Amino acid sequence: MSFKIVVLAKQVPDTRNVGKDAMKADGTVNRAALPAIYNPEDLNALEQALRLKAKIEGASVHVLTMGPARAAEIIRESMYRGADGGFLLSGREFAGSDTLATSYALACAIRKIGPVDIILCGRQAIDGDTAQVGPQVAEKLGLPQITYAEEIVDIQGKNITVKRRLDRGVEVVKASLPIVVTVNGTAAACRPRHAKLTLKYKRAATPSELQEAGADYTDLYDSHPYLKINEWGVSDIDHDINWLGLSGSPTKVKQIESVVFTAKESKRLTAADGEIEELIKDLIANHTIG
Repeated sequence: MSFKIVVLAKQVPDTRNVGKDAMKADGTVNRAALPAIYNPEDLNALEQALRLKAKIEGASVHVLTMGPARAAEIIRESMYRGADGGFLLSGREFAGSDTLATSYALACAIRKIGPVDIILCGRQAIDGDTAQVGPQVAEKLGLPQITYAEEIVDIQGKNITVKRRLDRGVEVVKASLPIVVTVNGTAAACRPRHAKLTLKYKRAATPSELQEAGADYTDLYDSHPYLKINEWGVSDIDHDINWLGLSGSPTKVKQIESVVFTAKESKRLTAADGEIEELIKDLIANHTIG
């Protein structure tokens, strides 16, 4: 029995380091000016996928990401933690994609991958905070979806049970497979790298990376096919070019700025009862509490 899990993951700019060069003139993010990291909630989704892999005989986990060549790093990072491989969707035609164009490209890639039982992704990415890509992928593939997942409780046959974390509490829902599930940051944190897997996959690379390095990799990669990271361009997927990249992106970014909260006034307290009592009185007086 085979059970195919695909995790949608994104390499994002570290929004904790937004500077004056973070935005290009055309309104797109200048990713070269910011450190790149694994989107945090996608790591939560990867952990749920790896837990399913451990429970279901014959299950496999592959990561699908769209981005420049350097985005292959998060596929390797996923393999170090237990994923079986991945797919990098890369090319100039995908540049400048908003959530609509991104979800379209990812849906096209998933169709090429073939029948998938579960598609997992983080609830949202920290560079956009839209929480739109996962649901849009589900809609484009005609699949049911469960959002705000905190834990995949059980899978029995073609049915899945998921615990959702909402603003006002928790609910448990059931749905049928195949399905798209978006995972909250409140879900279990992803496991660290495994030493043996890191050694096994440290030379895993895409064809573009190998060509840029100028390495003679033919013998190594022919004898170790698990080191090959799949890399697809626009010609490798069935698509409508008008739905990709900037031409397929109705959303435009007007401005990016880093907002830093600073206190106008500060008061340092000790553990003395009198000082704490005085603080409570002040907070009540200015209607912060009470």
